[in-house]
This record gives sequence, structure tokens and C-alpha cells, in this order.
Amino acid sequence: MVEHSAEADTQSPGTAGAGRVRSTWLVVLAACAGQFLVVLDVSVVNVALPAMRSGLGMDAHQLQWVVNTYTLTFAGFMLLGGRAGDVFGRKRVFLAGLGLFTAASLAGGLAAEPWHLLTARAVQGVGAAVLAPSTLTLLTTSVPEGPARARAIGTWTAVGAGGGAAGGFVGGVLTDALSWRWVLLVNVPIGVLVLLAVALRLGGDRTGGGGPSAGGGGKMDVPGAVLVTAGLGTLAYGIVQTEAIGWSETATLVPLLGGPVLLGLFVAVEARARAPLMPLRLFRLPSVPAANAAMFVCGAALVSSWYFVSLYMQNVLLFTPLQAGLGFLPHSLAVVAGSKLAPRLMHPLGARNTALTGVTLSASGFLWYGLAMGADGSYAGTVLGPGVTAMLGTGLLATPLASLATSGAPYGDAGVVSAMVNTSRTMGGSLGLAVLSTVAAGRITGDTPDALAPGYALAFRTGSAVLAGCLLLILLTLPAEGRRPDRAPEGAPEGTPEG
Repeated sequence: MVEHSAEADTQSPGTAGAGRVRSTWLVVLAACAGQFLVVLDVSVVNVALPAMRSGLGMDAHQLQWVVNTYTLTFAGFMLLGGRAGDVFGRKRVFLAGLGLFTAASLAGGLAAEPWHLLTARAVQGVGAAVLAPSTLTLLTTSVPEGPARARAIGTWTAVGAGGGAAGGFVGGVLTDALSWRWVLLVNVPIGVLVLLAVALRLGGDRTGGGGPSAGGGGKMDVPGAVLVTAGLGTLAYGIVQTEAIGWSETATLVPLLGGPVLLGLFVAVEARARAPLMPLRLFRLPSVPAANAAMFVCGAALVSSWYFVSLYMQNVLLFTPLQAGLGFLPHSLAVVAGSKLAPRLMHPLGARNTALTGVTLSASGFLWYGLAMGADGSYAGTVLGPGVTAMLGTGLLATPLASLATSGAPYGDAGVVSAMVNTSRTMGGSLGLAVLSTVAAGRITGDTPDALAPGYALAFRTGSAVLAGCLLLILLTLPAEGRRPDRAPEGAPEGTPEG
């Protein structure tokens, strides 16, 4: 990924090696900063929603779409963003995605009308969909497979998980201390700094036009892009509707059924396209479909934990938003610890066994939540122990799954494979939250702590069963290690970072 100047080629081996190390860590820092912003904005607005409603005069329906417009466009454009990186260059697409995301954050923070904010959130989601695959692709194409890449992905996973966990805390602090506008405006200075650092210090891609394996002379698969974006967007819209109006309404069933139909048409188009958006040959690599399926199923349970624990702390334990944000700090530290520990365990245990260890811990934490969560619970006895257990497991499983899902992919397909990882996690989390919210609602009988706690507990017991299913899926389908590419890309010598 990083090009060296002619001047660098005349330097001593030690100096050139130090330069390569600095360039690699610039890639890691840029990728992690981008991932942090993308994940942070999924959750950071939640605490600020009441302030947004009063500040802009929004109704309940508009308020719901502050979150949903971001989720819909983020999920719908993810694969297109991943392939764009393969075709037009990872650095260029990273900068475009981050620039769009930063500009939309500024527009949202300055919104004067509800439609201004909703439009900005939709554009933010598009920028995030372009940016998110590029963050992982920058790592997988700049750091060679092995322990170094595992450590880089572990850092990326930890920062991403920390962004999700920090959303409630950051949103509470900014809303209380400044205003709701700063939950969006905070992205602007960070985005500008990362843009300048990457634009000025990071070299361009070695290979253009999608790399040697992308095919098609660097052309985009327009029919495939339209179908997959429409399919994922329609399915995501249906998932959102289940929480708003239920599963049996026509407005829910039509997109839930129509989305898979459009995705089926997408697969048919990809099988015949000369330069497919998502080459179906990738699914012949055992690690790609298995790891993405595991990511989807695990995400279906794990993403919902932040939502239900936040509700439990605020509605049952009667915490303020800021207290609830502080209550999540041990969970955040546990995710980071698990993510940093995972690469160390992957060497002696292997990626699959490390993932199995993580899923077992997460399922145990969920079951602990489900058995302990009651109206008479306490933070120390009901939230802290199971939360740290579940989040430690989350950190342990995310790194090996991401590593296996990308390790066997050819260089020219790295962007779309990275997008598949992010799409699997996002769609799994959206569907899981909708399903578990429905499960919880069936047990909730009122607005008092006694009426709410049984529903939250049932959601966690159901989530533990989902994670047990994920454990079996990993055990039965995931290979011990991913397959390496048959050859390095042109211009990338064996044993060096690929581009």
C-alpha cells in the first residue's frame, strides 16, 4: 500500500526499515481513527435524542429516523464502498469516505430544521459505508499475514469496540456539558486531522484499477451495485420497521421479503458479470463464508447487549445517562483487553479455538445477565460481572473471525472482503436487536422496574442461546486457519506487505 520514494531507496537498510515501520503504524492509526468514528456514531446520538427533539421541535417518528437513516445507508452502501476501494485505490476511497463523513457531521451539527439533521445523518451513513471497509483493507493490504497482522486487526477491533462502548458516555458528557450538536461536531476536528495526516504522509496504492484479481479493467459493476445496495437497504428498512410497527404489518413484510429477492437477483447477476462487485469465487475459500456467517450470528446477539444494559441501568436501576455511560467503562476496558489478548492466544491456540473461547465467555456472560437481572438488582451484582465476562469474550472472538474472513482473499478483492465482514456484523446486529426487542416486549407488562426487568432478562437468555448456536457454527464450519492467497500481487514481493 505504501509507496517509497527514490530517496528512500538510497537510504541504509536500517533507515528504510524504520521508515516502513513508521508508515505501517501510520496506516494502523489512520484505520483505527476511521473505525472509531464510524462505530461511535452508531451509538453516540442515543443519549442526545431527547435534547435533539426539544432543540429542533422533532416528533417521535422523526426522532426514530435520526438513528435509522444512518443505519440504513451504512448497511446498504457497504459492499459498494468496499469494491470502490479495490477499483479506485484504498487511500483515495478512504479519504473520500472520511471527507464525506466529516462534512455530513458538520452539516448535522449545524442543522436548523429536522430535515437538515435527517439528511445529514443519511449522508453520514454513506460516508461511513465507504470509509468502514477501507479501514480494515488498509490493514490487511499493508501488514503481511501472521502475528503482525493479527496484532493490527486486534488493535482495530479494540478501537472499534471501544467506539461503540464509548458512544453512550461521550454522548452524555457532550450533551450535558455543551449541547446535542457536539455529538456530531466532535467528529469534525478528528476527521480533519486524520484527513491531513493520510493525505500528506501516506503513499498511494501500488496497484490500480482494482488489483490483478479484480478484473474488468477497473470498471464498477453498476447492475450489481444497484441490486446489492437496494437489497441490503430494503432488508435493513424492514428490520427497522419491525421495531417501529411489528412483524405482521405489510410495511414490514414487504421489505423483509423483497430484500432477499433483490439479493438473490444480485447473486444471479454476479455469476454472469465480467467484473463482479462480489466475486462468487470468494465463497470457495472455506474461511470467507464460515467466518462471515459466524460474524453475522454473533453480532445478532452481542450488538444488542449495549442497548438492553443501557435500558436496564436507566429504567430499572434509575441511573442518569451520564451514570449509565460511566457504568459502561469496565465493559469497554474488557473489550479492549480481549481484543489485545486475542492475537497472543491465536499463536498457540489457533484462530478457531480463540474464537470458540470468546464465544463461550460471551454466552456465559449473557446467561449470567439473564439469570441475575431483576428489579432488585444492583450495578455490582447484576451488571458488572456478567458485562465484563461477555465483553471480554467479544474482544476475544472478533479478532480471529475478522482475521480468518480476510486472510485467504486475493489482494484485488481485499476491499470487498473487508466490506463483507462489516456488512455481516452490521446486518446481524440490526436483525438481532429487532428480534430480541420483540422477545423482550412480549414479557414487559408496564413501565415500572418490576414490569421491565423480566423482559430485559429474557432477551439476554435468548441471546445466550443464539451465541450457543454460534459456537456450534464455528466448531462445525470454520477451518482452523484461513488459506493464503496463491500469489502476491504484482509489485509486492513475497514476504513484504502487500502493497
